[in-house]
Amino acid sequence: MSTSSLSRRHFVQGMSSALLATVASKASAQNGKTMPKIKVHDTRIISVEPQYYCGWPTLTRRQNGELVLVYSGRREAHVCPFGRVQMMTSRDDGATWSWPRVLLDSALDDRDAGVLETARGTLLVTSFTSLAYQPQLLAAQQKGDWPPEKLTRWKAAHERLDDATRQAELGQWMLRSTDGGLTWSPRYASLVNSPHGPIQLRDNRLLYAGKELWTGEKRVGVCESRDDGQSWQWLSAIAPRTGDKTENYHELHAVESGGKIIVHIRNENPQNDGETLQCESSDGGKTWTTPRPIGVWGLPSFLLRLRDGRLLMSYGHRRAPLGNQARLSDDNGQSWSEPLVISQDAASGDLGYPSTVQLADGSLLTVWYEQLSTSPKAVLRQAHWTLEN
Repeated sequence: MSTSSLSRRHFVQGMSSALLATVASKASAQNGKTMPKIKVHDTRIISVEPQYYCGWPTLTRRQNGELVLVYSGRREAHVCPFGRVQMMTSRDDGATWSWPRVLLDSALDDRDAGVLETARGTLLVTSFTSLAYQPQLLAAQQKGDWPPEKLTRWKAAHERLDDATRQAELGQWMLRSTDGGLTWSPRYASLVNSPHGPIQLRDNRLLYAGKELWTGEKRVGVCESRDDGQSWQWLSAIAPRTGDKTENYHELHAVESGGKIIVHIRNENPQNDGETLQCESSDGGKTWTTPRPIGVWGLPSFLLRLRDGRLLMSYGHRRAPLGNQARLSDDNGQSWSEPLVISQDAASGDLGYPSTVQLADGSLLTVWYEQLSTSPKAVLRQAHWTLEN
């Protein structure tokens, strides 16, 4: 594609974003709602191994105030055979972080780590295994265009297992800790996967909105646990819109608010491609409304219920302005505010998957991954910010 074509596309996208913001602003004014604003107090890198690529983090705040952050670490690149699930913790609201600890390192690529503390104080960490690196390795072997040391490294990692065992290793996984993260169970199947993992419902069930990546019927929907995450049962499927393919729904996350469960979906169907779709359940997850667009371009969404009852969605924005954004809802997800910019200084679209927690003083902490212009390896960044109204 020519430079002029790229410039034209970015110009049009920028104009579209400006137009959407203007429309949202006018709509808010007409509805008599105060325009939400944020103040970002601090943004910094928190990963401590610059020689490795870090990706797809999830942050949670425990009942005792400790922050737990999990991610796919010790990677060589966005796609490679070396990913493993790592954890860092903070006891001072993110001012300092512990040295990374490896929770899971299978013979495949361990990606997209999610974390939840249940009402009983149990920590659940989710991930999935992937062979997405395999086509790159096969192509490099055929073309012979990689440095010998890189090819040797990737082949050695790949050939730890034979073909049949590699396929059997593909799955959606969960780890469980009942002692605050000191010790962890062996991994076990979680039926579905999504980047940020399950949520706790008020009726004490756990609900996991996600996708059957490698197993089952490749359904998109929700499963539930009634034993604090020890086992999972399929609950219901989320039927696609007319014209959509379920295979193009990805990376779900849920929140409970106003007597219903809300699920956000990363949509890659031609209609509303790259937008977040939303559906709801009013019967505890047994049935779902048809997914619909909510006017948000960005992916994937992480949902949080604030202490004042409002909902917050945070998501990566992989076109100008490159960075991470958030939106608020004060009507249980019926409508969402204009975008609130958390960061907009990214060098590329290799970023995002932000997750957000509310600290004891009401302020917010968001963590995401991002490949900086100064390094080929993606880092973990965090922003400390407050809502101004």
